[in-house]
Amino acid sequence: MPDPEDMPERQPRRLGRMMRHVRLVSRMAKATQTDLVEASEAGTLTQPDWADMVQTCRCCTGADRCPEWLDDHPCADGAPAYCLNRGRFKRLRAQSEEQAAGGV
Repeated sequence: MPDPEDMPERQPRRLGRMMRHVRLVSRMAKATQTDLVEASEAGTLTQPDWADMVQTCRCCTGADRCPEWLDDHPCADGAPAYCLNRGRFKRLRAQSEEQAAGGV
């Protein structure tokens, strides 16, 4: 483990405003046809998972681009490549589609 004295000084990244990112995650879910309520009811999205998605969004350096992306893509096959939650949206949508098809 490196000695903390040898590590460069870093300013922590300032997190975005909580409610802004709650709305961004909700809008991104809607745009990607990811039903967060259904996922929650099915147990595939827990409260800690939801909180982690919002925190991840708050840390994302691409989040400032999302409002415009969402305005331009009201319905999309997936979140933009820079989205740190892209894989989660994809996984939740796939699980929902599988459950709807009677697979689980």
